[in-house]
Amino acid sequence: MFRALARAIHHHRGLVFAASAVFLALAIAALVRGGRLSTGVVEGTEAERAQQLASATTVGSTDTTLAVVFHSDTLRNTSKEFQDALKGTLEAAAKLPSVEGVLSPLGAPKAVAAQLQASTGHDTLALVRLKGDIREATRAFPEVRAVLSAGPLQATLTGRIAFIDALNQLLEEDLLRAELISFPLALLVLLRVFRTWVASLLPLVVGGLAVLSGVAGVFALSHFTDMAQYTINVVSLIGMGVAIDYSLFIVSRFRSELEREQGIEAALERTLDTAGRAVAFSGLAVAVGLAGLLFYRGSYLSAMGIGGALVVAFAVVFALTVLPALLSWLGPRVNRGRVPFPSLFADKEGLWHGLATWVMRHPVLVLVPTLLILVAVGLPFMRLQLAATDITALPAETEARRGAESLQKLFPRQAANGLVVVVQFPSGSAFTAERMGALYDKSRQLARLPGVIGVDSIVNLKETMDRDAYQELPDFPEEMLPPEFSQARDAYLHGSVTVMRVLTEAPASSQAARDIVETIRRERAVGDGTLLVAGQTASDVDAGHFVRAHTPRAIAFVMGLMCVVLFVLLGSVVLPLKAMFMNLLSIAGSFGALVWIFQEGHLSGLLNFEPGPIEPSLPVLLFCALFGLSMDYEVLLLSRMREEWERTHDNAHAVAEGLERTGGLITSAAAIMVAVFAAFSLAHVVVVKAMGGGGWPSRWRWMRRWCASCSCPR
Repeated sequence: MFRALARAIHHHRGLVFAASAVFLALAIAALVRGGRLSTGVVEGTEAERAQQLASATTVGSTDTTLAVVFHSDTLRNTSKEFQDALKGTLEAAAKLPSVEGVLSPLGAPKAVAAQLQASTGHDTLALVRLKGDIREATRAFPEVRAVLSAGPLQATLTGRIAFIDALNQLLEEDLLRAELISFPLALLVLLRVFRTWVASLLPLVVGGLAVLSGVAGVFALSHFTDMAQYTINVVSLIGMGVAIDYSLFIVSRFRSELEREQGIEAALERTLDTAGRAVAFSGLAVAVGLAGLLFYRGSYLSAMGIGGALVVAFAVVFALTVLPALLSWLGPRVNRGRVPFPSLFADKEGLWHGLATWVMRHPVLVLVPTLLILVAVGLPFMRLQLAATDITALPAETEARRGAESLQKLFPRQAANGLVVVVQFPSGSAFTAERMGALYDKSRQLARLPGVIGVDSIVNLKETMDRDAYQELPDFPEEMLPPEFSQARDAYLHGSVTVMRVLTEAPASSQAARDIVETIRRERAVGDGTLLVAGQTASDVDAGHFVRAHTPRAIAFVMGLMCVVLFVLLGSVVLPLKAMFMNLLSIAGSFGALVWIFQEGHLSGLLNFEPGPIEPSLPVLLFCALFGLSMDYEVLLLSRMREEWERTHDNAHAVAEGLERTGGLITSAAAIMVAVFAAFSLAHVVVVKAMGGGGWPSRWRWMRRWCASCSCPR
């Protein structure tokens, strides 16, 4: 099949170039149109359902509410000049079609107004609620920020919408920076390998095409299904690495076949029949690993799996079509543009042969220490702690981060971790005597929980009011209700739903906060109503449960299908099992490095980040991605060994010759992959840093090659 493909490409390369040009034009059109990337949520969880119910109330719509800290160096926040400036700015914001409402000390009840004035005397807090869901509010944010920042007072905006906007900008900057760093590094390695400009540029062309097409595909799909922001970074990270690696192997094999004085067509046939076949199976292995993410349907992980598999497919297709067409057109000219670098392999092929021979003579001496090292590196993973990304994932200088820190310092009650407790009654209004009594009892029960510092709700307005007083309120005529209660009713109640805000000093990502959520959920009955919990901590808890519930099936699928792929390729039962074992050890090393670096912070100074718990989806994403990526060189190495074994039927010779022919090349390919991952570890966003920093340890190929040499293909 691969020989026939090579002949077709050689004789019709003009058609290949024309089809590629049309496809490239479509990809550019998709890029220009752009995408509708989401923030990434886990659908169907309790926290999501509770947040949807709570969003109908003012207090519960925290996701689309901006916290704005207004500051003046000279004016007191109680002065007429300060309040006039504040009034003008907020009135201008309230006129925007995207603004639902504004809460500030101006016109608020005295008790509320006092909480919005900082003790410094120069700062005031305003809450600006935007219309629509998170996606609509995010699109409206730049206009709202421009109006709020245009007044005479210094305005610092924070909140979930501000966090998402800052995250989007940083992800774009990180992607551009990573590509600007990884491309030159990859070119440098390629020049050392090929020592010609033409051959070195070909893998970069394929890498650029694969990434561009992958991003365009994600943008196109985002108009039909949810695609998370991080998907673009995952596409670039995986696509760049695999496309350059695959092209490296094909170009190297083509040059080797040309040196045997074969014609261009014969060299191309031999190249695709050997390296091309290995690349196809390697791409299939990577796609199988990423397909494991499809088991997390209803979450942003499945979108990342689709995006990753898509860019790998593009990388394989371009490596097996466009690249051979270019090689067919260039022929011997692929060696033009000599670079005066010493050969990377001139004196090392014998070294790899000798190394393989020595390892096969001393398998235990090599295998045991290598396994011990990999196990030791993976041990920190036993201390893994999970929590969703929060504001600390942003650099300290970003506005959203500065606003959150100002909020914590100046308005600690508003900045406290607020668990959103939603009580939904079967029908009718929550504002009845019986239900107000049940809410009163529940609020006092929640206030007594360890770690809870307060409860804000419709039945916590005045300390002087007891249970009976709150139960009498529904019988009062509307005109006799206290003004502050009328406003609070609109804020906390909406039909049969009411919201309580349970405050705790425990950080949202802490185990103490998680314990509070679990405790609250144990007793769900509130009269005839049912209690649900939303908020960041509740989302963390639900995300952890979601990941743990789906991971066993995902792992079983990836490993089982990978064994089938390797069996079809190698015709062996033992070698796939050996490859599985070595891959798991390699990934364990990556996970250990992930915890040691990003959770425990051992390189936080060097990489410029704040250590903390690991994003729940990150281990899953790394496992599925790295399991496939870790298999690609295994496939290429074992394919070459199998090729030699079929030629000689000598196991020892096949191992030594296979390692001799591919050892230096695999080392170079791994260096390119390390460069790509390392470039992403320089990102501003901690999650992207972790994807890069957690990936490069899996490319420790010298250990993998040693262990591979301890086994002979049979």
